[in-house]
Amino acid sequence: MSTPIVELKAVGKHFRAADGSKRSVLEGVDFTLREGEIVALLGQSGSGKSTMLRIMAGLIQADDGQVLYRGMPLYGTARGIRMVFQSFALFPWLTVQKNVELGLEAQGMPPEERARRAEKVIDLIGLSGFEGALPRELSGGMRQRVGIARALVMEPEVLLMDEAFSALDVLTGERLREEILELWQSGQIPTKAILVVSHNIEEAVMMADRVLIFASDPGRVRAELPISLQQPRKAESAEVRQLIDKVYELMTASSGRRGGGGGLISEREVKLQLGDRLPQADIAHMEGILELLAEEPFHGRADLPKLAEETELTDAELLEVLNALLLLGFAYLTNGDILLTELGARYVKSEERQDMFAKQLLEHVPLIAYICHGLEQDKSGDLPEDLFLKLLRFTLSEEEAERALRVAIEWGRYGDLFEYNFNTGVIQRSEEEPAGD
Repeated sequence: MSTPIVELKAVGKHFRAADGSKRSVLEGVDFTLREGEIVALLGQSGSGKSTMLRIMAGLIQADDGQVLYRGMPLYGTARGIRMVFQSFALFPWLTVQKNVELGLEAQGMPPEERARRAEKVIDLIGLSGFEGALPRELSGGMRQRVGIARALVMEPEVLLMDEAFSALDVLTGERLREEILELWQSGQIPTKAILVVSHNIEEAVMMADRVLIFASDPGRVRAELPISLQQPRKAESAEVRQLIDKVYELMTASSGRRGGGGGLISEREVKLQLGDRLPQADIAHMEGILELLAEEPFHGRADLPKLAEETELTDAELLEVLNALLLLGFAYLTNGDILLTELGARYVKSEERQDMFAKQLLEHVPLIAYICHGLEQDKSGDLPEDLFLKLLRFTLSEEEAERALRVAIEWGRYGDLFEYNFNTGVIQRSEEEPAGD
């Protein structure tokens, strides 16, 4: 077995909720990154994948467990580990050359050596001729190349990529991914291991020697899929399509823990609690998928990779929508396929979708039921959103609380359960009585 470079042993990370209690973002994470491998890390939004990368990069400290680099405890950043971010994170007032040289300058390298190494990497990454350009003069793909060059110029042993291709269009992302693989396989870069955080299942299968599935609430590794296919891989090959199907099945498998545990919520699991996350699902996407499922060629049942191709949603968007459909009882999963429930089939044909949607919200989404109850009890019928944000902050981070409330408001407004004043941030009782009362 190849030599370990970075090891995480029972790593945990927490933050303090509004009531002072400790909430785990990561818990008991065990992971080893070894020489000569590319590992892809997949999981739903908010599962702690980026937090894990930042701990490995030494940008933040773990609260529990141990992080080892070459067998030694890691305290702070390590010269042999570099990270490429989803956002381009370039200094807008610096040229391409200066942005790439930045880390070398911080290390005190002489100007001539800095320039030589930067020029070499700029040429390697396909940016020759743009050394004097400013970031605003570059396309998104070129700006991400600068971010990658800035990491590679440091000659890292370990390259951590946090959704490095997700901000790019599909073709640009694929081309850049292929170029990174070519540099890796040809030995043109000294990097010995790569860890890629992604929401793109095909990207993970095309790049990685191992795919890890991350669970949520708290984040932890819940499944691992070794990939032994030789590079280069063809996305349309039967072997790759089978692996993609297997990853979908692993990602949507139930864990039996509240909140889905990294798979999707199923009717066999404990119902959502008031302070749980809500799937970040757009109603138009939810209804579009239900309609697709009801039509040819699916007739109520779809293989998830095929459904992804039909919808043209990203894997992250699709998984959030599926989570919402399962939560509301419109669909269920089995063996990596999604099936319409009887309720879902009736919903597609119904002329009273809003009423049906509202009824399912009141039954399955405690936060929305709580908002409706509060509005009924208040004589004015108006309540500030801050009241509910304060409640959510007891169990969720600030960002997660705001996301959950935004989803609840969007869904509740569609179901005509309440209104929302975007100028004042006030939730208002709907003039009509909520469905199901």
